[in-house]
Amino acid sequence: MQIPIIVQTTGLLVLSNVFMTFAWYGHLKNLQSKAWYVAAFVSWGIALFEYLLQVPANRIGYTAYSLAQLKILQEVLTLLVFVPFSMIYMNQPFKLDYVWAGLCLIGAVYFIFRS
Repeated sequence: MQIPIIVQTTGLLVLSNVFMTFAWYGHLKNLQSKAWYVAAFVSWGIALFEYLLQVPANRIGYTAYSLAQLKILQEVLTLLVFVPFSMIYMNQPFKLDYVWAGLCLIGAVYFIFRS
């Protein structure tokens, strides 16, 4: 049974985004009392796993989708990962702006995937 390319690409990109989000923002909660270079090295270590998932995701996706389609897919998944991360992990309040940003991304998905 062959897993569809969109499922492979999306699954790997979601996992990649989880690592990316923690690498970019997790240190703001966990390493605030440490020197910036400690946070940078920890973030780079986490980002390695992000790249180990993101590179194959884009290589797989590029066999069926354009570069622009992959980029828009990435942005949608980034928002889908970032919002729960910010609310649950970073204890940030929900903002209606997340909804508006999501609607804009739906428009982007429509225009980039319609042809």
